[in-house]
Amino acid sequence: MQQLAQILTEKQVASTEAAYLLHAAACSPFFARFVTKHPDFVTDLLDNLYKTYKTQDVKDLFLIEKNSEESVFLQQIRLIRQRLMAHLIVRDLNGLADFAEVVETTSALAESAIAAAITFYHARLADIYGQPCSAKGAPQQLIVVGMGKLGGRELNVSSDIDLIFAYEEEGNTNGEKSISNQDFFTRLGKKVIVALDEVRAEGFVFRVDMRLRPFGSEGALVCNLDALEDYYQNYGREWERYAWIKGRVVHGPDAALTRLIKPFVFRKYLDFNAYASMRDLKLQIQRDVLQRKLSDNIKLGRGGIREVEFIAQLFQLIRGGQVPDLQIKPTLAVLDCLAMRGMLPADEVSALKQSYVYLRNLEHRLMYIDDQQTQDLPESETYRGYLLQMLKQPDWSSFIVELNLHRDRIQRFFDETFKDEQQQDLQQETAVWQGTLSAADSEQWLAAQGYTRGSDIVHLLQQTRASQRIQQLPEQSRRRLDQLMPLLLREAAQQQSTTPDTALIRTLDLLESICRRASYLALLAEFPDALSLIVKLCAASPWIAQYVSAHPILLDELLNKQTLFKRLDAAQLKTELLSQMQALHGDVEAQMDAMRHFKHASVLKIAAQDVMTALSLEAISDDLSALADVILQVSVQTVWQNLAIKHRDTPQFAVIGYGKLGGKELGYLSDLDIIFLYEDDAEQAPEVYARFAQRLNTWFNTLTNAGLLYETDLQLRPDGNSGLLVSTVAAFREYQHHKAWVWEHQALTRARFVAGLEHIGAAFEQIRREIIVQPRDATALKQDIVHMREKMREAHKSKLGRFDLKQGPGGIIDVEFMVQYLVLLHGAKHPGLAENIGNIGLLERCAELGLIDSATMAEAVAAAYREYRRLIHHTKLQGQDAIVEDAELLPQRTVVKALWQKLLGQQFLGQV
Repeated sequence: MQQLAQILTEKQVASTEAAYLLHAAACSPFFARFVTKHPDFVTDLLDNLYKTYKTQDVKDLFLIEKNSEESVFLQQIRLIRQRLMAHLIVRDLNGLADFAEVVETTSALAESAIAAAITFYHARLADIYGQPCSAKGAPQQLIVVGMGKLGGRELNVSSDIDLIFAYEEEGNTNGEKSISNQDFFTRLGKKVIVALDEVRAEGFVFRVDMRLRPFGSEGALVCNLDALEDYYQNYGREWERYAWIKGRVVHGPDAALTRLIKPFVFRKYLDFNAYASMRDLKLQIQRDVLQRKLSDNIKLGRGGIREVEFIAQLFQLIRGGQVPDLQIKPTLAVLDCLAMRGMLPADEVSALKQSYVYLRNLEHRLMYIDDQQTQDLPESETYRGYLLQMLKQPDWSSFIVELNLHRDRIQRFFDETFKDEQQQDLQQETAVWQGTLSAADSEQWLAAQGYTRGSDIVHLLQQTRASQRIQQLPEQSRRRLDQLMPLLLREAAQQQSTTPDTALIRTLDLLESICRRASYLALLAEFPDALSLIVKLCAASPWIAQYVSAHPILLDELLNKQTLFKRLDAAQLKTELLSQMQALHGDVEAQMDAMRHFKHASVLKIAAQDVMTALSLEAISDDLSALADVILQVSVQTVWQNLAIKHRDTPQFAVIGYGKLGGKELGYLSDLDIIFLYEDDAEQAPEVYARFAQRLNTWFNTLTNAGLLYETDLQLRPDGNSGLLVSTVAAFREYQHHKAWVWEHQALTRARFVAGLEHIGAAFEQIRREIIVQPRDATALKQDIVHMREKMREAHKSKLGRFDLKQGPGGIIDVEFMVQYLVLLHGAKHPGLAENIGNIGLLERCAELGLIDSATMAEAVAAAYREYRRLIHHTKLQGQDAIVEDAELLPQRTVVKALWQKLLGQQFLGQV
């Protein structure tokens, strides 16, 4: 300290800067030794005190003379490392640098040192043996993969670096003393390790650990990519997937290796088997902590740094294949992604990040003391004094209180994430499922639990257990099914919406349909709450049960009740879907599957809210319609990007929604009535937009492994099925004014712009209003409306004694036709009727305007319409057709018929 103070005095250093350096020296014996041994570096420290070293700045430090002596090179790279360490210590301990700067600068230091060593020794080996080349003569480079914190660019200041060496192709060097590429890169790898790791008079650069390579310490130091691929396909273990999450090429070409390793780390499906593997790894580490008495280790001990990393990497292993956003390296960025996507609560993630950064900063301070890689709290009073001074804590007990706040928070979060719920008190359920209880006793027990068909259930369970499908399952899957079935028996018995028998049978059908996918059984075994929820949903709706059976990936949606029961936000949906499409750009098949998964997940959320939270009819249709809008909007953008031949970046194009989409009245299984318009003077526009419209239609209607997106109906375009797939705005206006039938004008009353360019949507809306407000002959209009309705009724005759809620006399179609009649008849005098506010809103408006002379009748018809739609939603969820006994809904049908008679006369009555 005195020597440093003297140096600072001689250099006439300002008091603030001098205080910074003296504080660092008081806290860090390593720093004090360095600056007193190398007083010439003090000037450099002072000159760069307020500078943040970016990656390029660090690289520039390693611009060392190519022809330097080896001893000079090794000395220089060590002094660069010491210099940067001293710089970070001063800045960090005086509040001039944050955690992000420290780890990024340290990571840049490691990458630059690796690159410098490879460049230095590659040239010298090539002078002797020639350049390494593939069999076809392509030059080869050493590929260095940084694992762990180096891979995540979050390296500790005194950490070792975990590396894996590789090269692309076998071959030989092209010199006179030719050797194999394997031999060349092995020699190079050994040189690089010694250059970085060896302790010399100037210290070391980084300790190097190569044990993560294939076959560990027994394996070859360097592998070509073919050998690497063979290893991970045939021998790769679960812990290596965990390690490779952060694997990143830090030197050499990265594309081929990244393609090779990605399928090993990130499964295409949701990999809930990772829970058991990560839990086993966690238990191994905890046993090691206890054996080595590492309770005071802030990395490996309970509530330590490793537990935060485990949480982040667990989600990456499970969901990384499905969510490309999670295929990132830094722990904090992964946590941010989990919060943004609602996979973890944002407030809890914020607290977890705070505690993680606290521990990482503490870790750095432990290392600053003596430049040692340690995460253990010091035992000596001297070292504790250094640490307290760095932390500005008055005493050790105060520090421990603060530390434990963070460790306890992390431990609680970790334990909640990895909880292993042991099922208790399920002996009877287990005996019934396993058949160890007699059939008579099983039936008696089932009856006591509320089951009404005990004999059938016992027989069903016996059949299921003995079925070939179950017997052929892997042992682990059978164990998980044995774990789930007793839970299912208990959960089904608690259902109120239907009988326990029905709940059990529906859910068992679902389990049988997904049991070959071990990951889905793992999901339900790991999350009993998810099984409980799926039983409730299956009990309430066979349609949901079938929907999830067809798309089992949706089981994942049941894990987050915070998002499952949250109303859909169209803006957020669009941002999320656009992000997914951009991440998969270039892979059309993957984009199609991802969009289908997205749609199915959103529909499940709406259906779950429908049956569990009693969403209103309007809310259901609003959400289903908003979802379709978003998918259409993102599809227009995505399909255009994928179009091989196009003449502009943004299509001058719009999608118009008709029918239930246009009226925002979509149901669960509704198709999309749409037409396409464009306004583009380019010569090639007709051909380009025709191809684009066809691609869009194919995009929606293609059945992929992920199912169907939507069925689309384009018959409402000008000239119907014989017309062009896409029309200009001018052609559409001409057609509507001079060629369209009355039924096409009816359809316009509930049409709206949905996707594409807004100015084309505005042009469509202008045309729509022009048509609706045209004066019309009342008699001719009435005849056309009635004639069209009779044709529809003839094509959709109900069975005797049954009433079709949609097509039957006094049903939904009749209400819609009456509203359309009123709008077209009176639109000229009352332009407000041109607003697309839905049938119920228009009925109310017609009553206010006196167009329906009885407000009470208008309200009754609106109520009937609402009830019909509610029942249609309900019957869809029950997997039934919207048809009821003829004696039902008589009050609703009567009032609709009465209004029809008032508005459209006797023609209707003759058809009832």
